[in-house]
Amino acid sequence: MKQSAQWSSKISFILAAAGSAIGLGAIWKFPYVAGTSGGGIFFIIFLIFTLLIGLPLLLAEFVIGRTTQKNAIQSFKELAPRTNWHLVGRLGFFTNAVLLSFYSVVGGWILIYLVSGSIGNLNGLTESEYGAYFGETIANPFLVVLAQLLFMLITIIVVAKGVQAGIEKASKWMMPALFILFIVIIFRSITLEGSLEGILFILKPSLSTLTSETILFALGQSFFALSVGACTMLTYSSYLSKKENMVQSAFSIVVLNILVTLLAGLAIFPAVFAFGLKPDAGPVLLFNVLPTVFGKMPFGIVFLLAFLLLFLFATLTSAFSMLELIVAILTKKNEQNRKNIAWIAGLVIFLLGVPSALSFGVLSDVSLFGRSIFDLADFLVSNILLPVGAFFISIFVSFIFPREALYKELQMGSKFPIIIVQVWFFLIRYVVPIVIIIVFLDSLGII
Repeated sequence: MKQSAQWSSKISFILAAAGSAIGLGAIWKFPYVAGTSGGGIFFIIFLIFTLLIGLPLLLAEFVIGRTTQKNAIQSFKELAPRTNWHLVGRLGFFTNAVLLSFYSVVGGWILIYLVSGSIGNLNGLTESEYGAYFGETIANPFLVVLAQLLFMLITIIVVAKGVQAGIEKASKWMMPALFILFIVIIFRSITLEGSLEGILFILKPSLSTLTSETILFALGQSFFALSVGACTMLTYSSYLSKKENMVQSAFSIVVLNILVTLLAGLAIFPAVFAFGLKPDAGPVLLFNVLPTVFGKMPFGIVFLLAFLLLFLFATLTSAFSMLELIVAILTKKNEQNRKNIAWIAGLVIFLLGVPSALSFGVLSDVSLFGRSIFDLADFLVSNILLPVGAFFISIFVSFIFPREALYKELQMGSKFPIIIVQVWFFLIRYVVPIVIIIVFLDSLGII
């Protein structure tokens, strides 16, 4: 049986899938990793790896999902019956549940900052005061849990409405709004006196800042930037019509992701340099340094709120895809159960994420394997579950999926020469698995 839901058009699929990919990785993680890893040279290496590693992995998930048009578990069962390959789909289910549980915590922080900025609590603070404010905010148990719940409620409401009426409709206005907000913020950022240094920092690569660590960080960023390894893209592609050009869609999504990553750098670094601040603040760049930067501009609070709204849109569109995978598996194609299952699954994930929300306050003394609950969940997903999932997907597509059927699916709805498909197959079979192993060992500190 096939999925009853389907995207209404190719552009709807591209916007929703791009929204899934464009989340914390592009707007939160990329700026602070680039800031500590050489700026322009990091971006160039990231771009190359995204095309050589991220794109092949994205297509690997697409080909599985659209071939079967079933959920993550049923897809593997159909393509490899009477085997244990369905465990990859089950791994995706677990990965997305854990990921959304702490992802929603960060989404809650954004909501808190949006409200705080709107009522004037973020006006006129110094950089150290912003740092203290952030620390106090994430340590407030009632506030962070309430904000996390609100973020999850928004996600549940959209996913409960279905693919077209919920995710597609939300993505159609959130994604264009995201780009419009980016343009406004970038224009303000690059017109500041002294912003040129920041523009050159992200656009002009310098070999003097190139290190082996920069290469590995860029490799890891490209790997996680496209939302691959957790079967979310497999799920989205299962709603894609056989008539659509899947390869072209994948390339469009990659281009949009790279563009947003670049826009994030141009929105942030020119302003940071213009006010004499350092770009290497790390994970707190968006919550400590940026409010300081915007606070020094005329009408800065307006631009800060615009950036936070942009950040919220990107985070929500990613959250939609995580919950959708879980709902798609639990509904088993019975759309009549979607609403109830979306609410039950979403609220269970909210409860699962409460310890992560509290890990900076009342549970700050709780440490597992030397990490807070939040950091442990992040480490488990980013460093173990995603690489393992992506590795097995690449192995499945290149060794288990029938070669003739694979080529036929990739060329369906397109006129791409067979040589392009063969190059993709070479990358996914011989290059991607090796790269994943390197990223995996590096993330565990083994190399």
